[in-house]
Amino acid sequence: MSDTRRALLRALARADDPVSGPALADDLGVSRAAVWKHVEALREAGFEIESGADGYAVRSVPDYGGDAIAYGLDAPYAVDYHDRLPSTNDRARELAVEGAADVLVVAGEQTGGRGRLDRTWNSPSGGVYASLLVRPDRPPAHAPIFTLAAAVAVTRACREAGVDAVIKWPNDVLVAGSERKLAGILTEMEGEADRISWLIVGIGANVDVAAADLPETATSVREAGGDADRRRFCQRIVETFHDLRLDPDDVLPAWREYAVTLGRAVRVETPGGVVEGEAVDVAFPGALVVRTDDGERTVHAGDCEHLRPA
Repeated sequence: MSDTRRALLRALARADDPVSGPALADDLGVSRAAVWKHVEALREAGFEIESGADGYAVRSVPDYGGDAIAYGLDAPYAVDYHDRLPSTNDRARELAVEGAADVLVVAGEQTGGRGRLDRTWNSPSGGVYASLLVRPDRPPAHAPIFTLAAAVAVTRACREAGVDAVIKWPNDVLVAGSERKLAGILTEMEGEADRISWLIVGIGANVDVAAADLPETATSVREAGGDADRRRFCQRIVETFHDLRLDPDDVLPAWREYAVTLGRAVRVETPGGVVEGEAVDVAFPGALVVRTDDGERTVHAGDCEHLRPA
C-alpha cells in the first residue's frame, strides 16, 4: 500500500463531512487526478464512496482486506495484505531484511502457519493471521515483553468482541473456564549484543471460523458467541499493541489482570528440566515465577501445563 493511499484513507476516516477533491489533493500533496485514481481503486476494492458537490464521503467499508484494515486504524503501521500466504511471519522477515519497519502483514489464509515449538498452526479462512514488524530500541533480553503485550492486545480484542478471554502463560489466549484456545502468538527476532535489530510478533486468532474447521482443543470468537468482525478485531489488536509498545511498564499489570495461570498448579517443561508448583507471579520481561517445594523458581521459557487441583 502506497503512502498516498494510506494518507487518503486516514483523511477520509477522520472526516465527519464530505471532503473535496481539491482539499484532499492539497492535504496529500498530489494532483486531483491522483486523488480520483485512488478513490476509484478504493471503490474497486469494495468501498462505497459517494461523490457530490461537497466532495467524497465513505458510506461503507469492505468486511476485510488491506484497505479496510487501514481505514480508521489508529496506529502508524503500513498494511501489507495478501489473500493467502504460507506464513505472515515469513513475509514480515522478508520485509525486515529489506529494512522495513512498522509494518502489519496480514493474510486472509495461511498455508504454512506455525506456532511455538515448531507446532503447526491451523489457519483456515476466517481467522486473523497477522504479523507486526517493529524495531524497538530495546536489548534482545527484553523481547518477551512484546509477546506478552500481544497476548494482552488479543485478549482485549476478544473481550471487546464479547468473549471472556484469558491468558495462559506465556501467550495462549483461551476462553475463560475452559482450555479451548482462541489465539496463539509466535515472536521472532534478530538482534545484536545490546539492541534488537528487528522483532516480529505473529498472531493467529480464530475469529470467524466454524468449529468444523478447528481442532477439538480450539474454538473461535464466533463459536464462543462473540462478534466476529475480523476488520475491527485486527485493528484493536494493532492499536492496543502499539500503545503497550510505547509504554512497556504497563504490560505486566495488564497481563496479570487477564492471567488464568497465576494461582494455579502448573507443570512447566523447560530446557533444563521440569518445574512443578504454584504459579505465583510474572516477572519482567515475561518470566513465570513458580513456588515449588524447594523455593521459588523463575522460568523464562517452557511449555506450561495447568494441573487439576488435587
